[in-house]
Amino acid sequence: LILLFYLIFYGFLAGLFALTMWVMLQSVDPHVPKYQDRLATPGMMIRPRTEGLDVTFNVTKSQTWSHYVRALHQFLEPYNDSVQAARNAACVPGRYNEQPDDSVPNYPKRACRFNRSLLGPCAGLAPADDYGYGVGQPCVLLKVNRVINFFPGKNKSINVICAAKVTPVSPPVSPPVFPMFPPAPRTPGSLSPQVNYTQPVVAVQFTNATANMEHHIECRLNAAGLRTDDERDKFAGRVAFRLRINRD
Repeated sequence: LILLFYLIFYGFLAGLFALTMWVMLQSVDPHVPKYQDRLATPGMMIRPRTEGLDVTFNVTKSQTWSHYVRALHQFLEPYNDSVQAARNAACVPGRYNEQPDDSVPNYPKRACRFNRSLLGPCAGLAPADDYGYGVGQPCVLLKVNRVINFFPGKNKSINVICAAKVTPVSPPVSPPVFPMFPPAPRTPGSLSPQVNYTQPVVAVQFTNATANMEHHIECRLNAAGLRTDDERDKFAGRVAFRLRINRD
């Protein structure tokens, strides 16, 4: 009788737990958090992911940059043109893509396409492509973090600007050139995640960075209403990293 009592008792508790979980999941959107803080400016980060935002390698020693290439290949796989065409929608360039949900919970939506081929020489489409690391002209990708219902720039695309920072320790002898892909406007307006959403990225290629010295680079979002000068958060709308290209 005791075993039967506990069997019924714990069975009831398990059923009650399953019922409450089911009720909760009916009110939760799998793509949009139920409760969220409003961010004034999204954060930025670079790829390949590095320790301390430090991109350092030796051109003549492939083992020092091969892991960067593998990381970029892995990161860009969801951006393949064929994957984007199958999963996402072709949106009007330079405008926000708003999709009504018709007051239906979990209404299916399609994100805008961001094709890998837009990144030009930094797309890494060839199997042996090394993103310029093998010739000392590396590509670094700039990624903007996702923000729900974020509409900056007054319905205009967000621009990204990069510049070399002069520091007392290592002032640049020859400021590196920053060819950027895709050309301006460089990022679609929508940063709101949806199904199969892939964040818009900007590729920066350093084509003439002086070898065997440190370059301090800072990239910022440029759009109406975005603040990127808040010293309390150095990743709000901007990211600073160090680049050093060594040659034997």
